[in-house]
Amino acid sequence: MNRFKYSYIQLICSLLLVIALAAGCGAPSGTLPSGEGASSESSKAVSEPASESNAFNEKKRQAQADFDQLTHDLFLDEVDNSPITLHYTLADPAALGITDYDKTLGTISLEESRQSLADLKSLKVQLDTIDSRLLREDQLLTFHILSSHINTQLSSEGLELYEQPLSSSLGIQAQLPILLSEYVFYSRQDVEDYLTLLSSIDTFYKSIISFEQQQTEAGLGLSDPVIDRIIQSCKAYLLDADHSFMSETFTQRLDQVEGLTEEEKNAFISQNKTAINEHFVPAYEALIAGLESLKGKGMNDKGLYYLPQGRDYYTYLVNSVTGTSYGDIPSLKKAINDQMLNDLTAMEEILATDPGLAQEMYSYSFQLTEPEAILADLAEQCSQDFPEIQGYVCNIKEVPQALENILSPAFYLTVPIDRPQDNSIYINNGSVSASRTLYSTMAHEGYPGHMYQTLYFNQSDACDLRKLLSFGSYSEGWATYVEYYSYGLENGLPEGLPDLLRHNSAFTLALYGIMDINIHYEGWNEEQVSQYLNQYFKISDPSVVTTIYYDIVENPANYLEYYVGYLEIIGMQRDAKKSLGLRYSDLEFNRFLLDIGPAPFRVIRPYFSEWVEERKGINP
Repeated sequence: MNRFKYSYIQLICSLLLVIALAAGCGAPSGTLPSGEGASSESSKAVSEPASESNAFNEKKRQAQADFDQLTHDLFLDEVDNSPITLHYTLADPAALGITDYDKTLGTISLEESRQSLADLKSLKVQLDTIDSRLLREDQLLTFHILSSHINTQLSSEGLELYEQPLSSSLGIQAQLPILLSEYVFYSRQDVEDYLTLLSSIDTFYKSIISFEQQQTEAGLGLSDPVIDRIIQSCKAYLLDADHSFMSETFTQRLDQVEGLTEEEKNAFISQNKTAINEHFVPAYEALIAGLESLKGKGMNDKGLYYLPQGRDYYTYLVNSVTGTSYGDIPSLKKAINDQMLNDLTAMEEILATDPGLAQEMYSYSFQLTEPEAILADLAEQCSQDFPEIQGYVCNIKEVPQALENILSPAFYLTVPIDRPQDNSIYINNGSVSASRTLYSTMAHEGYPGHMYQTLYFNQSDACDLRKLLSFGSYSEGWATYVEYYSYGLENGLPEGLPDLLRHNSAFTLALYGIMDINIHYEGWNEEQVSQYLNQYFKISDPSVVTTIYYDIVENPANYLEYYVGYLEIIGMQRDAKKSLGLRYSDLEFNRFLLDIGPAPFRVIRPYFSEWVEERKGINP
C-alpha cells in the first residue's frame, strides 16, 4: 500500500479538494482520447488566411497557458491546505513560494464535506468553459482525469454521512501515527511544525467523535462489533512517551537535522514527550471513550446494503476507489467471476500435469530472504520487461512490534516529488514470512511495484498536479500485477509452482472481491459468508469467519481496489497480445501503463486502444 492510501484517509478527515479529485471514474462525454482535436485544427488552418491562422494559434497558445496555470494553482492550493500533504509532497515548499500554511490536523465535519462538494462544482464550471480541442496531448489527458474525478465525486452528493474515517486497520486512527512517525525533518522548521501537528491531534479526534455521533443520530452509526475492533486498535497507542515508538523515531529523525546543538535537541525531545503524554495519548483515550458512548446505538452489523442509501453509496465508492471501465457493478461482478473461472481452470490443468505441486504449495520457500538482497535481485531480473530507473535509495524498516496486529503486512510511503531519495518500505514481521512471502511482497511494495512506479512517474514531465493525485486501483492494481509477475522469476521455486501460486493468489483475491460485492451490494450476512468460505476453502472456524466478515464490513471496496486494478491491467494485456501478436512485448505494454501514469481505467482505456493501433504499424 502506498503513501496516498494514508493520505486519502487523512484528507477525507480534513475534507480537501485534492481528495475530491483523487478517486473516481468516468471519462467526460464529448472529449477526445488524445490530441486529435489539435491535429484536425492544424490541418484546417492550412487553407485559412494567414490572419485567421495567426489568430487561431494565439487562441491555442493562450488556452494552453491558461490550463497550465490552472493545474499549477490547483496543485499549490491543495498542498497548501494540509500540512501532512504538503510535507509528504514537497520537501522544500518555500522553493514554490509556500511559506505560510496551517500547521494543525484540522477537523472533520458534515459542513466541511458539503463545502468540498461546492468547491468541486465551481471547478467543474471552470473546466466546462475550456475548449479541450486547443490543449496539448498531455493537458488533454489531465483534463480528462480531472473531469472524470469531479463527475464521480459529485455523484456522492447527499451521501456525505456515509463516509467512515475509522476502521480497525485502515482507519485514520491506525494510519496517522505512521504518517507522523515518518514525518522527515529536513530543517528546524519541520521539527516545530511536527510538534504543532502532534499537539493538535486531540482536537482532530474530538471532531471525528462529533462526526461519528452525527452519523449515529442519522441511523448510520457503527455496530458494536466494529466499535470493539476499532477500540482494540486504539489501545495499541496508549503508551506513554517513555515507551512509545513515537519517541524513538523522533530522536532518530532529530539527528538528521543539521545545526542543532545538544541543548536544542534535548529541548525538542522534551517537547515531543510532553505532546505525546498531554495530547497524543489523551486523544486516543478520548476516542475510546467516545466510541464506548456510541455502543448499543448502531443497529446495522452487516454491509452497506442494509442502510437506507447504502447501495447508492457503495456504487459511488466502487467507482471512486477503482476507477473501473466496467459500466456497473453487475457487469464488474461477471468479469470477476469469469476471471476466477479462468484461474481455477488453469490450476486444475497444472495439477493434472503435476499433482505433486499441490503439496509444494504448502512447503515452498524463496531462495532469498533478506529484503535488501531481494530488492536488488528484482531490479536486475526485471530489466528486460520494465524500463529502467536510476538513482534511488530505499530504507527497509520494521513495523513496531506493538502495532504488528493492527497494521498491514507491508507498505511503501511515497517520497516528496522534489526529494526522490527518501524511500521507505515498512515490513510487518508479524505478518510476513521471510522465506514464503517476503519476495513477492518486495515486488509489490518496491521494485517493480509501488516504489518503482512512483519514482518512474515522478521522473516524467507530467505536471505537478498529476504527481499529487492518487488513484488507488491503478497503483494497487499495478503492484498486484507485478507481485504475481515476480513468481515467474528465477527465485528458487520448482518448475510449475510459480504459475500455480499466481493463479491461486489471483483466485483468492478475487474471492474476497466477490464477497465484498455480495456483502455490500447484495446483502449477504455472516452465515452466507461462512457457507461460501467453507465451500471454497473449507474454512469453518467461526472466529476466522467473523474476522474475515468484519474486515470486509469495515472496509467496503478495499479488496476491489486491488483486484479490479489487476483485472483491468491483465484484461488490457490479454487484448494487446491478441491484437498485436508478434508485435506485442511486455516491455512496451508496461511502458505504456507507466507513461500514461495514475488515472481511472475508464480514462485509460481509450488511450490503450489508440496505443494498440499505433503498435500495429510497427514491424515485429
